Amino acid sequence: MENEEKVAAVTKQQPPADSTNANKMSETKSTKSEKMFRLFLLFMMTAQNSTVVLVSRYTRAGVTPEDSYVINDLIMIQELGKLILASALEYNATNGHLVKSMKENIFDRPKDFFRILIPSLLYLVQNSLLYVAISNLTAPMFQVTYQCKLLTTAVVSVIMLQRKYSLKQWICLTALGIGVAIVVLGAQSDSKKDESNAGGEGEGEDANVQNLFVGLMSVTVACLCSAFAGVYFEFVLKRPTNDGGEARAPVSMWMRNIQMAFFSICIAYINMVRDGDRGVTGMTDENNDPITKPFLHGFTGWVYVVVMLQAGGGLLVAAVIKYADNVLKGMATGVSVVTATFFSTFLFGTTLSMQFAMGALIILVSVYFFSNDIPAMCRGKVKQDEIEMNPMLPK
Repeated sequence: MENEEKVAAVTKQQPPADSTNANKMSETKSTKSEKMFRLFLLFMMTAQNSTVVLVSRYTRAGVTPEDSYVINDLIMIQELGKLILASALEYNATNGHLVKSMKENIFDRPKDFFRILIPSLLYLVQNSLLYVAISNLTAPMFQVTYQCKLLTTAVVSVIMLQRKYSLKQWICLTALGIGVAIVVLGAQSDSKKDESNAGGEGEGEDANVQNLFVGLMSVTVACLCSAFAGVYFEFVLKRPTNDGGEARAPVSMWMRNIQMAFFSICIAYINMVRDGDRGVTGMTDENNDPITKPFLHGFTGWVYVVVMLQAGGGLLVAAVIKYADNVLKGMATGVSVVTATFFSTFLFGTTLSMQFAMGALIILVSVYFFSNDIPAMCRGKVKQDEIEMNPMLPK
């Protein structure tokens, strides 16, 4: 009798076989759906990163100065789109209390609100210089050299945030700088060879070198602005605010994006009003005076595609940060550079040298290994204490 009672008790404690199988099947389905969603994010981020460079290059390459759009106008429309998207997301996050959130985080705390003016100005300069760079560099050259923002962000983080890096990360940063130097030196030698083969005309060579120099300087300054703005924005985003001497939760990321987009629009509007050199359309008025480019001059359908890609890029990065990890970001960076390079050879006739391929490979490997630990990934786990810092690289 006692043995029968023990068997019955054990049988009651064990779950039915059908429920166990059902749980396993549900877990398998959820795992598959998570993998599919992560692959979808990888595809979308790769498509966004590569498409925005190619389309931006297309809207600037082969267009006469009279027909080209004003970069300041593009940035204003782009930031307006970000403002609308961020407002919609904040409305959803606050369950419809967008006006209350704006009152609490903007009108009731103007000092905290005006802290966003600094990164907004830096991001505006960065975006302006990026379009200057992409007008003077090929799509592969731009994407590869722009990875230098990881190096500048790391240095600024050490200076401003006293952040510490592991030996592996410093090795990756050093290799990144070496890779950029290889790519740049190879581009300079290729440009000189092309000019010498064309006949060695001095004026054409100076123009080519000047375009390369302007593009590289624009990328360099844009990387510095990206680093300072990103580190400062990270500090403000994670910094707890005070409410009458009492600490309160940090302001949401969507509200910070609303504030930043607002300041960017204001600064872009001031630049548009005071900038007297917007360029001319190539036509004259009744007094034979050249006509200044009006607002949204040169905006074609492809330009509006750039606006949508840039405005939606922030939303995509937020989804990757929430639902994925640094492995996905590293893979998307590498795949997007390869994709943009592949299509650039067909769309723009870009020729790539072995020196460029070697430098690009060094850069991509350095970017990937900076945030990811191979032995941990081989075990299927990435421990948080093995990665001292997950860098926030702004778009």
